Amino acid sequence: MLADMKVRKYIRLLFSYLLLAFMAVIIVYPLLWTAGASFNPGNSLISTSIIPKHPTFDHYKELFAGKESLQYVNSMKISLFTMAGSLLCVTFTAYAFSRFRFKGRKYALTLFLLLQMIPQFSALIALFVLAQILGMINSHWLLILLYIGGLIPMNTYLMKGYMDSIPMDLDESAKIDGASSTRIFFQIILPLSKPMAAVVAMNGFTGPLGDFVLSSTILRTPESYTLPVGLFNLVNDVMGASYTTFAAGALLISIPVAVIFIMLQKNFVSGLTAGGTKG
Repeated sequence: MLADMKVRKYIRLLFSYLLLAFMAVIIVYPLLWTAGASFNPGNSLISTSIIPKHPTFDHYKELFAGKESLQYVNSMKISLFTMAGSLLCVTFTAYAFSRFRFKGRKYALTLFLLLQMIPQFSALIALFVLAQILGMINSHWLLILLYIGGLIPMNTYLMKGYMDSIPMDLDESAKIDGASSTRIFFQIILPLSKPMAAVVAMNGFTGPLGDFVLSSTILRTPESYTLPVGLFNLVNDVMGASYTTFAAGALLISIPVAVIFIMLQKNFVSGLTAGGTKG
């Protein structure tokens, strides 16, 4: 009987490891191909391989020497400001919904829930007309504000659920000691909400880096493009498509995402876990 239980246990472990290995191959294999393609000479994917026979850095040099370097800077600027702005707006908004009871609170939460169900690209025409009326075509600041506005509803729900799990006794004790609501927010609630704040920050940073539809609608000149738009133009030209340079740009744009994830990893993982069980 004991031997049968051990056999079943080993079989379950074997299937678990096989499943993990299969998922790892699915994830890693495209990344290896992308990395290999970025070091292969030429522009076509037909002659590329995972391990290049004659590796070259020409595609990276081309990116840094061309207008793509400016687009890379544009992407970093937009992502960083979006991350900071969304973090500021979401934390204040979530704190208000979590700790205060005011008229229209329930309707506002319902509105946020409805806004999550409407994809942002469904308002592209309205956003383009708004940009024209404001004279902000090719404006990075308008794009940043649009990204922040799109991130507020979903992330407010996440942050509010996390703040709801923080005991109200802490607030009441601080108020007895004479602390204001602002001081309670900055010195008690915000430090305890760092795991979920890391999730919000990660969402704010990665969102603009992966967006093509909205940025291509607002930004119209190569000098104002973000890198996703610039990389799309590399492979959109039928006669001059450069898939290997595209692969190099894809790797470059993934580096800051990896750096931010490593910096926030501890809080990021715990915040996702808590967000799935609290609130």
